[in-house]
This record gives sequence, structure tokens and C-alpha cells, in this order.
Amino acid sequence: LLSATPYNKSYLDLSNQLRIFVAEDQDLGIRPERLLRQLGEVEFSRRHQASPRTLAAFDQSEYADDWRDLMRLYLVRRTRSFIQENYAETDPETGRKFLKYEDGRKSFFPERVPRTVKFAIDESDPLDQYAHLYAQDVVDAVNALHLPRYGLGNYIADAPAPPPTATEERRLQDLSRAGRRLMGFCRTNLFKRLESSGAAFIQSVERHVLRNFVFLHAIRNDLPLPLGTQDAELLDSRFTDEDEAGSLGIEDDGEEQAGEGAGATLAGDAFTAADFEARAAEIYREYESRYQSRFTWLRPSLFRKDLEAKLQADATALLRILQAHGAWDPEHDAKLDALQTLLTETFPGKKVLVFSQFADTVRYLERELADRGVTALAGVTGDSPDPTGLAQRFSPVSNERRDHIRPGQELRVLIATDVLSEGQNLQDCSVVVNYDLPWAIIRLIQRAGRVDRIGQRAEEILCHSFLPAEGVERVIKLRKRVRTRLEENAEVVGADEAFFEDEADPQAIHNLYSERSGTLDDDEGEVDLASHAYQIWKNATNADPSLEKIVANLPDLVHSSRRHQPIGQRPEGVLVFTRTADGDDDGNDSLAYVDKDGRSITESQIEILAAAECRRDTPAQPHHERHHDLVTEGIAHIVREEKRLGGQLGRTTSARFRTYDRLKRYADGIRGQLFDTEPLRRAIDAIYRYPLRQSAADTLNRQLRSGIADMQLAEIVISLHEEDRLCITGEEETETREPRIICSIGLFAGEEGA
Repeated sequence: LLSATPYNKSYLDLSNQLRIFVAEDQDLGIRPERLLRQLGEVEFSRRHQASPRTLAAFDQSEYADDWRDLMRLYLVRRTRSFIQENYAETDPETGRKFLKYEDGRKSFFPERVPRTVKFAIDESDPLDQYAHLYAQDVVDAVNALHLPRYGLGNYIADAPAPPPTATEERRLQDLSRAGRRLMGFCRTNLFKRLESSGAAFIQSVERHVLRNFVFLHAIRNDLPLPLGTQDAELLDSRFTDEDEAGSLGIEDDGEEQAGEGAGATLAGDAFTAADFEARAAEIYREYESRYQSRFTWLRPSLFRKDLEAKLQADATALLRILQAHGAWDPEHDAKLDALQTLLTETFPGKKVLVFSQFADTVRYLERELADRGVTALAGVTGDSPDPTGLAQRFSPVSNERRDHIRPGQELRVLIATDVLSEGQNLQDCSVVVNYDLPWAIIRLIQRAGRVDRIGQRAEEILCHSFLPAEGVERVIKLRKRVRTRLEENAEVVGADEAFFEDEADPQAIHNLYSERSGTLDDDEGEVDLASHAYQIWKNATNADPSLEKIVANLPDLVHSSRRHQPIGQRPEGVLVFTRTADGDDDGNDSLAYVDKDGRSITESQIEILAAAECRRDTPAQPHHERHHDLVTEGIAHIVREEKRLGGQLGRTTSARFRTYDRLKRYADGIRGQLFDTEPLRRAIDAIYRYPLRQSAADTLNRQLRSGIADMQLAEIVISLHEEDRLCITGEEETETREPRIICSIGLFAGEEGA
């Protein structure tokens, strides 16, 4: 599974991806240690009824440490800083890091430089539109909205007359499931659009009022209510860049849309209820005549009487906002002015990529900047017919389209929604502008990734971000959300990125797109476990090539000890490296860490590796008198965990478990038929009751890997059982193998010795 962005909103994003190829009850070899320390194993089992070394157990953890340990087993991640530190060369003249291609060309790493773009807000200026829209009365009005159209399930009548038909009942059930989430998205999106641009906010408020009046028209004339798709994705800006109410529920099919012009001002600066009522009646007639199949229709008598009152209350509250602030005036848009300055004065001749979450903002910026004389400009949204074509006109070199772009076609400024934040090569540009900040952190990473790619020749990637005004920040707590999400993402999958330039305020968001070491993930734990372990070995053998032969020739059971200062969760004890006893194909490499009393400290493989770290010239000390006893305890702990998880039949990947599982299902499927024989039943029972002989396990492993059919597998098992070569019965000496101890190291606070 390939994904550059495995984490979006919650840790369940990770477990859902792992479930594609990892069974919920599969032995993962590790446990959610932080969660188990907090609850204790007994309480964990009582609450969750899941084996602690399974994906189901990790689902219960909200600790980043637990998910970090899990993802290191499955996530191959080598961050920019890791590559630069371990694989890149340094240019002696400039000090810049680069990778060298096979043909000798150098690919340098650009430096990401964060910048903020601020625009003045003056509450005393009557023409400052942002200042007045960010005012507390607007905030309170949005927070107080009832949003009944998005929560119709809350208004279903208890005993409507006549009662609902079977079809109506199903539709009402759909409404009851959709409600609260839709209401939350709607309110949040109003604030998001306010932060994006005043023009987009005014448009959205106007559309919202108009749709309320469409419903009011239906209720007051006893006409069916036109319900659009009750799908939360229509309101979630992670999935769409269009306003859900942009076309009043009519999808663009090339025809003139019902509600066309709903985003434009209805009557100049005069927003009146009469204007909206007249337009709503016209739209409703179009719904009935031309677009009836686009909606689900429900009669108003199925809903409570207070639905009308709540619709009217919201419409009135939003009308007050429109009447108080009037239509949006681009001539007094301070944020637009700041963008124009950036494009025409700061970077007058450079390519600039401008991102916004919302298609309405993109269209507004494209129109107004063109009117202000900005040329070689285009806007791209999810509704654009050929986004890739525009991307190629903007970045012809990186897309190898230089010879196909005619003079005058090349673009200097591209304004886009996140439709261009994935899958495009835009590295002809080195200036990115975030006109607004998406609430999904990964979008910011993807935006920078469009230009910071192989082939980028600029020494610096300049990432400009418009700071949200303080007024709206108090409402949506945008900085806190961004910072929290960034830290969660970095802790689990190891993000290098940081957001926003430092400010005196200790709560300021991290530097946008800076990659300064130590900001979030300044340890090597940011990469996956395999890469981390391999790099330890590679760096050591590069520094001293003789180590490769020395270590390869070390015998099993080698042991040593070093002086240890107990700190935090690293007490005195012994570390053990072993391979479990299931054979070379089924066994697991495992690390164990037990304290002086033989208690397991952690099963986190990365934590045990970190505890083992020392320099080659670190002096050894005599091993502790309990060293070998503690190694035995460590091995016993690993074996107990294997048995506890595997149960009667062992681990789910063992030959015994897989053979029993297949033959049991096979036998149940042929019950009473010709091949349902007593010898088959006895062999299956023997596998359940007794462990396999090693020779039988080897034979069955080979057959299972070859894809043997159930019938042939049954014949082999019956033959092995009849020849007494299948299982180890209670009367025999067991020939099962002990775990193979590779090495161990003691960590004790004793005097250094030879």
C-alpha cells in the first residue's frame, strides 16, 4: 500500500489502512505500552476483551507513542532530514546538501523558508470590511444558528397525519442519521469561509438565506420540501472546494442551473426579505418543472410546526448580517490588496502558486486580480475542465511541455484549490502562497510538495501564509487546531514540517514549512523501524568496515554488560535479542527488556534499541551475577506472550494453526459426503490437541506455501497421522526447539571494568 499521507484526522486513519492486509487479531509482536501502563493489563482485558498484541488493542489507545511504535513496523518513511543526514553529500563551496544521480548530475535540496503575510484590520475604519465581519455580533449570530435544514431529523413530527408511507418512512430514517454532523459542518464552514475571504463568506450567507426561503415557500404553500443529498462530504472542505449551496442543490450538467446567480448580490446593497421571497418562489418552480428528479421530496406535514419558525429565525439573523455589512466591495479588501502587492511588487517577474480551500475564493481572486492588471493569470478549481492543462501551462519545463506551449500561453500566476495539491509537477515555481489555511494539516504539506520536488532548481522555496485575523482566530481557534494536528501527525508518522514563523507569543504556531531540526521530531525515531535499524548498521560498518566480518562471525549466546544510569522508563536490567521457536519461516525476531526482578519493561522495539545504544569504545563491565537468570526471564516472557496470543493452536501464521483452520473448514463443508472419513476427523483432532512434530511442520509449511488444494492437504495430513509422524503426543519427549538466543546485554549501575 503506497500513501504519502497516511494520517489525516485520527489514529483510526492508520488502523483502517493496516486492516487492508493485517487481521484485527493478528499477533503484531508489540503492544500499546503507554495504554497498558495507564490501565494495567487486567483492567485493559476487562474493558476491551482484546489480546494486547493486536490491532484491536491499538485501536483503544490515544497515545502517540503507541501508534509510533506500531507504525514503525509497517511504515517505510525516510524523511528529508534523514536522507540529508545519511545519504546526501555536501557541496564544499555552498554547504548545500545534494544527491548525485548515476550520470553525475546533482540534485540539491531547496531550503523551505517560511513567510507570513499580514493585512491591517482597523475596527475604527467604517470601510474596513474584515474588521466588521470579524466582530462579535457576527460570531454570535453564526454560533446561534439553528440550521434546521441540516438537522431535519430533529423536526420529524411524532404523529403526522396522514402517517408516512413506507417510502417516506425510509427517507425520514435517513434524515435522522444525518443530522448533527451536517449541522456541525455547516457552522464550521461558515467560519472557514470567513477566514478565507469576506467575499466567499457573504456569498455563502446569501445562499444560505435563499435556501431557507425556498423551504419557507414550500411550507407556507403546503408544497413538498426539496431535500438535497444528505451527505456530510458535501459540506466538508476536505472533499470538495465548492459551496454546498452554490448551485442550490443543482449539479452542473452543462445546462443553465436553477438558482443561477444565487452567489451574486440580489439587489445591490439592499438585502430584503421580499427580494429573497420572490427569488425563492422562482427557484422552487424550476425545481418542480426541470429538476424534480434531482431531489428527494417530503411533505411538510411530516415535520413539526417549529421547523418554519427556526428557518425564519436563521434567515432573519443572517439577513441582519447582510443588511449591516452590504455587498462585498473588492476595492476595500485589505487581504486582496496584500496579495496584489505580493504578486506585483514583491515577486513581479516570478511564478507564484496561490492556494485557497474554496472555489469561490479562487474565482473571486482570479476575477479581481485580472481587473487590477495582473496578467498571465488563471484559476483552477474542481469544476475546471482541464486542471492538468493549466498546470502544464504554468510549469511547462517540469512537465516536459515547453515545446507545446505557444507564446502568450504560459502562465505566471496560478490560483488553485487543493485540486492541484496532489499529483502535479509545478517545480517551475518556487513561491507558494496560502491565501487561507486548510484545517487538514496534510494539505499544507501537499501544497509545498507540488514545487519542492526533484528538478527544482531554486535554492529556496518561499512559503507565504496569510495570518488569520485575531477576531476570527478567537472563534475557530485555528492556530490551536493546526498546531495540535501538526504535532499528532509528526509524532505518529514523523513529519518534518513546521508551521508559521516564530513570534514572541509562546503559543504561536510552528514555522510554516521550516525543517529545522529539533522543532518536533529531532530524534531518529521519525523514520520506520527497519530503516532506523539498518542505518545504525550501515553507519557503523561505513565507519569501520571490519565490523561487518566481526559481527557476522559472532556466535549465538554472546553477552556483554555496560554501565547504566537508570532514567525514566529505563531501569537496570537485561536486553535480549532472540528468534522465537517457530522455525525460520514462522519465527519472529524479538527484543525483550526485563528489569532486575525479571519484570518486562517494554515491548517497544524502538525503545529497546534506544536503551542498547552505546559507542564502540564504551568499556565493558563484568556481567551481573543474575545476568543469565534475567535472560531466561526475558525469553520466558516472549514465549508466554507467544502462547497467550496464539492460544491452543499457536500463532495464526503457524503451520499448525493454518492447517487446522483449512482442514476444519474443509471437513465441515464435506460433512456426510464421500471424503468425510473418520481418519480425517481423527487427524484434525490430533492437530488441535497436540503440537506438530518439527518435520511435519516443515512439510506442511512447504505445501501451504505452494498453494496446495484442501483435498491434497487432507491426504498428506492423514498419511502423516497414520504413520505417527504428525504430532507429538503426551507420552513422547518433545522435540520442539527452544527460542534461539542471539545475544544479550546487561545494563547495571556498577563500576566500569574490563
